Amino acid sequence: MPNTFLINTTNSPHSKLLPVAVSEVRITKGLLAERMRTIKEVTIPTQYELLEQTQRLFNFRRAAGKAQGDYFGFFFNDTDVYKWVEAASYSLMWEWDDQLDKLLDQVIEEIKSAQDEDGYLDTYFTFEKKKERWTNLKDMHELYCAGHLIQAGIAHHRATGKTNLLEVAIKFADHINSVFGPGKKEGTCGHPEIEMALVELFRETRDYKYLGLARFFIDERGKGLVGGDLYHIDHKPFRDLDEIVGHAVRSLYLNCGATDLYLEIGDRSILEALERLWHSFTERKMYITGGAGARYEGEAFGEDYELPNETAYAETCAAIASFMWNYRMLFAMPEGRFADIMEQTLYNGLLSGISLDGMHYFYVNPLSDNGKHRRQKWFACACCPPNIARLIASLPGYVYTKSYDGIWMHLYTENSAKIEWNNNVIELDVKTNYPWDGDINITVNSNAKFSLFLRIPGWVKEYSILVNNHEEKPEIINRYAKLERNWEKGDRVKLSLNMKPEVIISNPKVKDNVGRVAIKRGPIVYCIEQADNNFPIFDLEIDTEKELKSIYSENLKGLVVIKGKGYIPEKDIWEKNLYLPIEDLRLKRNEVEFTAIPYYAWANREQGPMQVWIRKA
Repeated sequence: MPNTFLINTTNSPHSKLLPVAVSEVRITKGLLAERMRTIKEVTIPTQYELLEQTQRLFNFRRAAGKAQGDYFGFFFNDTDVYKWVEAASYSLMWEWDDQLDKLLDQVIEEIKSAQDEDGYLDTYFTFEKKKERWTNLKDMHELYCAGHLIQAGIAHHRATGKTNLLEVAIKFADHINSVFGPGKKEGTCGHPEIEMALVELFRETRDYKYLGLARFFIDERGKGLVGGDLYHIDHKPFRDLDEIVGHAVRSLYLNCGATDLYLEIGDRSILEALERLWHSFTERKMYITGGAGARYEGEAFGEDYELPNETAYAETCAAIASFMWNYRMLFAMPEGRFADIMEQTLYNGLLSGISLDGMHYFYVNPLSDNGKHRRQKWFACACCPPNIARLIASLPGYVYTKSYDGIWMHLYTENSAKIEWNNNVIELDVKTNYPWDGDINITVNSNAKFSLFLRIPGWVKEYSILVNNHEEKPEIINRYAKLERNWEKGDRVKLSLNMKPEVIISNPKVKDNVGRVAIKRGPIVYCIEQADNNFPIFDLEIDTEKELKSIYSENLKGLVVIKGKGYIPEKDIWEKNLYLPIEDLRLKRNEVEFTAIPYYAWANREQGPMQVWIRKA
């Protein structure tokens, strides 16, 4: 099999898991397959058109002297092209497309032609701005842009075997190494990203200077060289961090790079810091959707338990960064808690970032809305659209990992896999309607002795495992069921997860959710949207004593809706009253049936209010 890994920890001395190639897994049916197909057939082509229409590709032609005119857009617009290249490359990993391959070569030629002889490449810093290069690391994102170029070059090389973009990336990385490092220029980027890119470039080339440069940039943080503030996560050295703060995307990208660095050098102080940051995030600063970042101001994390609903920022890029970070943490510590956060984020705060038609996007993802927040076709700052395209296109690489004793299944989706392991090819065929159904049926189509590790999600109250129709009670290791045996072709495993709607309450310190509840079924967080309900949804109070019913619907491309009972006050009761005795309200309310849909699917129909956290009767 080709090396189509997302991160290649094959030779990482402190990685407890090994990657499974994107090309080894075929997601065949279900929600994730449908989302991937839409990315390939709709999103990638329309985003290419937008890159042309918004002159992001023109900027490369301008820098190469092929076109005349002024630079267009934000100074970091190059990254939208790089992320699109990455998305298209991942798409080729699981389904080859000659036309897309040809289009990629055309775009890469535009990128390559804009590179200076010394290796520098940033279309903003050309001509009259050339003298400003590397003069404002805090604000101008040069290293951030370089990081995305490096990631695109690696992904394209792994997808196609070609080196045309990888050579561009290496040449730029070598230039950066000639400028920065011990005894050279000090500083780090105001927007972390290059750290994880450099570690992956080291993994691809085995050239240790890139690993050393990644370590240098992480160690430069906290010296006050890029602001010295919480926003830039520059207020203290990384190894001393104990609270997740600052710009949410920057903070989570930094954690990705630090995790990658740990997997190579094994510095326990880095892992200990990552653990503190993980608990700070997941226990005190993460939305139920997996969203990250409470504040519009600075696109930043707030204080502990500061999780407003209507004004939630929860940038799509931040959800993507969290997903990527938790994936890396799995390699350091194969524990189900990290895959749980991946799953929670994927099905809620991440998939919500793109419309069901694959052509409209959320930048921010509130948990309550008056009906005015709608997805847009594009943004002036368009970081989120190509970012979600590259993440969804790469999903086959996140389903499994492997270790020296077996295969680990982290995400449940219908798929067929042929995984190279211990000089064998382990063939698995998975049938499931997850996340709408909790039955996962796995057929092992190989004769081999290995362990199959199945994640038991944290939300599960009851589950069962059958092997060839006989119940098994396997050892549970960090929320993974370990099935160790001499497998024979045709052996069948059935994992059944009891999936029923649950009423969720939040920590009372989250003041916006006091007296409110949310609905969750399996990994899916639900919301109520006006389109499904014939009463003002903000008037609803849920009766938590009444049964919640799960009903499959073909609407919104197929999903499970939740039906329940609640109450709304009689019409106009509040029209002339600012305050009322509670007895008056209880005597003048009517029972209603409400319908809740998965949060990721809201705002795909007519405009109307939405809320996740609903008042409790």
